[in-house]
Amino acid sequence: MKKKIVLRSMLGFPLGLALGYLITILISLIYADGSYSPCMPELAVIMGNEINAVLLQALLCGILGSGFGACSVIWEIETWGIVKQTGIYFSIISVLMLPTAYVSYWMEHSLQGILSYFGIFLLIFAAVWLVQYMAAMHNVKKLNETLIKRRDAGRE
Repeated sequence: MKKKIVLRSMLGFPLGLALGYLITILISLIYADGSYSPCMPELAVIMGNEINAVLLQALLCGILGSGFGACSVIWEIETWGIVKQTGIYFSIISVLMLPTAYVSYWMEHSLQGILSYFGIFLLIFAAVWLVQYMAAMHNVKKLNETLIKRRDAGRE
């Protein structure tokens, strides 16, 4: 299990970097009026310049990717129920995601901004979780149907 956690966190780092970069492209397409905005302007001001801000943001995105990758093993712990897996996974990624979003200025630095960001984060998490759950249930149903067909074919 420890080896899986380390390997997935190592794979998660470059995936987090790539996803962070993709997000900056998408945000620039939507909000930057034809120019590329690699980070929030507030972060560049706090960090002294844009390159320092981008370096910090890249590091944080890599750490996020590592955390998400490492936490993915939670879904493979068969002795835990789905509620326990979901609760622990959500708690860990919240502890990773929310401070990163705050430091990177991906949210407004106010109570309303934090609550709003957390609400959006919760909705996205719930939507992704529901889609994954439904896909898993569909796969289980197909597997059960295949097993029943094989069992019935063996009886003939």
